[in-house]
Amino acid sequence: MTLTRKPAAFRITPDQPEEKAPLLAPAEPERPVEKRKPRTVAPERAVITPAAVDIFEAEAEDAPSEPPLPIARKRRSRLAAVFLSTFGALVSLAVWLWIDRLIRDLFAEAGWLGWAALALAIVAAFSLLAILIREIWALRRLASVENMRAEAETILASNNEKKARALVGELTSFLSSKPETAAGRRTLSELEGEIIDGADLIRLAESELMPPLDQRARELVLDAAKRVSVVTAVSPRALVDIGYVLFEASRLVRRLAELYGARPGALGFFRLARDVVAHLAVTGSIALGDGVVQQLVGHGLAARLSAKLGEGVVNGMMTVRIGIAAMETVRPLPFAARRRPRIGDFVTALSSFAARKAQDGDGGDK
Repeated sequence: MTLTRKPAAFRITPDQPEEKAPLLAPAEPERPVEKRKPRTVAPERAVITPAAVDIFEAEAEDAPSEPPLPIARKRRSRLAAVFLSTFGALVSLAVWLWIDRLIRDLFAEAGWLGWAALALAIVAAFSLLAILIREIWALRRLASVENMRAEAETILASNNEKKARALVGELTSFLSSKPETAAGRRTLSELEGEIIDGADLIRLAESELMPPLDQRARELVLDAAKRVSVVTAVSPRALVDIGYVLFEASRLVRRLAELYGARPGALGFFRLARDVVAHLAVTGSIALGDGVVQQLVGHGLAARLSAKLGEGVVNGMMTVRIGIAAMETVRPLPFAARRRPRIGDFVTALSSFAARKAQDGDGGDK
């Protein structure tokens, strides 16, 4: 008897290949770390190496490329304006009455004394009038520089061709007394009708007119920083250091203003100094701490410079920072086509100058 099986289905799972363990590289034996002894650098072999990273530029790189927005000025108190105007008028009347009484008394004493006093009063009055006219003209010229810079920033944003041509014409006439800009003014006159974009025309004007003035401004800033570093290094008291830094900074601001065509008077200088301080407050503080001292002096300079000379270098860098702020304040065009000067551009030259002074001092002592 034959047995029959019913058909059935079976599932066959394929054999999976065995995973091979990865071959591990033989571990290398640990090498003993050799301890090196610190070696001293001889003074005659010390090399001055400027800081790789400028701590002043680190904040500027993190900040957006757009120029900082102007700070809204507070409205002046009307009561203060009324008080100053009335008090000034009262003082003027008092002075006028005093001069009138003096001339009358001199006429009473002798006729020729009265006429001499009257002539001196007339000369003084005309001199005062001439001084006031000159100060008003200087303030208007400084205001025109500020207006041109603000107009240029607006044109760079809006690309207005008509306004750009008017501004370039005004700037060309403003700098016509500067012989350094003769070549740039000639180039602009030749390319007057070939530029159709307002922003490109402003950048072209900056590239042609500003380079010789910027180069001279850098030289003025560096020379002032060198003088500050030397004087503050040899001065015996901190009060002398502060006084000379303020004197050199004020003279540098005035020279930069005259270089770019502003030519401020006495009142214009105070207004310009206020704008420079405000610009420093916007872009960063001028205070230098211990970290800055280590950054400037610690990279090889400590082997060559004394503590007093290193302090002079720090004061020189403060002067450089003030000079850069003054350049941006008195420059009739903003930095668009040309790179804005930075602290790092002056570090190498000032460090080398300080090192030469240190070598000369060592040689003199020997």
